[in-house]
Amino acid sequence: MAPISVPVGSGKQKMVNPMRAIKLDKVVLNIGGVEAKLDKGVILLETISGKKAIRVKAVKRIPGWNVRPGLEVGVKVTLRGKDALEMVKKLLPAIDNALKEKQIQDNCFSFGIHEYIEIPGVEYIREVGIMGFEATVVFSRAGKAVEKKKIKRGKAKRLTVSREEIENYVVDKFGTEILRKAKKGSEEEDDFE
Repeated sequence: MAPISVPVGSGKQKMVNPMRAIKLDKVVLNIGGVEAKLDKGVILLETISGKKAIRVKAVKRIPGWNVRPGLEVGVKVTLRGKDALEMVKKLLPAIDNALKEKQIQDNCFSFGIHEYIEIPGVEYIREVGIMGFEATVVFSRAGKAVEKKKIKRGKAKRLTVSREEIENYVVDKFGTEILRKAKKGSEEEDDFE
């Protein structure tokens, strides 16, 4: 692919490499729980996404939580392509289209929805009751599949999507507000006299 030239102002052209463009790779919706909560989670995720949910089994033993290998401890749905983009547009209004700075990491951002009825257009489901779930939105660059090949198992830093790039993407694409944590020294202190 040849670089694309983009006008920058005053007649100058800036070369932009299309291989550096970021894309929305997938959206993963998940609910943790066992037994009855797991069955309700399957109904909820299948209703919201329109896709088949899969159950996740534990691989480690955690005696304090009565978790053993093979025990079903969660349910998840993965959406890709156009479905993933539509799901992000559907879920962001449920959290007032705002993300906290700490929810954004390299390559992804995650957020939780406390009650599914907060999602616009989703009605109460009697079999489920009130419950929430987590959503993780994963980003990638062109060429990421090369990193996953068996030969030359290195991690390429240039394929990582930085936090700043993700922030710019969600602000431009979805109009999302990024909530920044206030610094200790920058707050104005009131003097009570």
